Amino acid sequence: MNNVVSLNIFRFIILALTQVLICNHINFLGYINPYIYILFIILYPLKNNRMLFIFLSFLLGLTVDLFLDSGGINAAAALSIAYARPVILKFSFGMQYEHQTMKLNAVEFGSKFTYIAIMTILHHIILFSLEIFSASRILLVLQKTLFSSIFTIILCLLLSVIFSRENK
Repeated sequence: MNNVVSLNIFRFIILALTQVLICNHINFLGYINPYIYILFIILYPLKNNRMLFIFLSFLLGLTVDLFLDSGGINAAAALSIAYARPVILKFSFGMQYEHQTMKLNAVEFGSKFTYIAIMTILHHIILFSLEIFSASRILLVLQKTLFSSIFTIILCLLLSVIFSRENK
């Protein structure tokens, strides 16, 4: 149990620092920006306290907002996907999630990709809708969501594969 807590603290700090120090300075073609801090929300253990998880998700988004001076949009997006996570897990993994027998490192790639893609796209739609906050610029919201989501999904999949522990 202590190992899980220390791993989550380490993951929280590393992802927040990576987002703030590296990813926030990537602005490819003016609208492509990775948001890998959501990997903390994606990889958080299933059986842990839900209220603590929602609070940590909010705190992570708020930390990114403090460094970006973005007025709480990352906190709102992170909190939204943390709250919607059980529904997305049930959709992506079905009965494995229902019976609490699922380990994210041991699931098939298609289900894992679906889960990460839905979480990322939902996060980005909320984030960019709040950032732009104009119905007349919906195409810009969709464009930023599409391209940033593709970049973020690729990075999240790579990082989850690279840093996953082998279960042998």
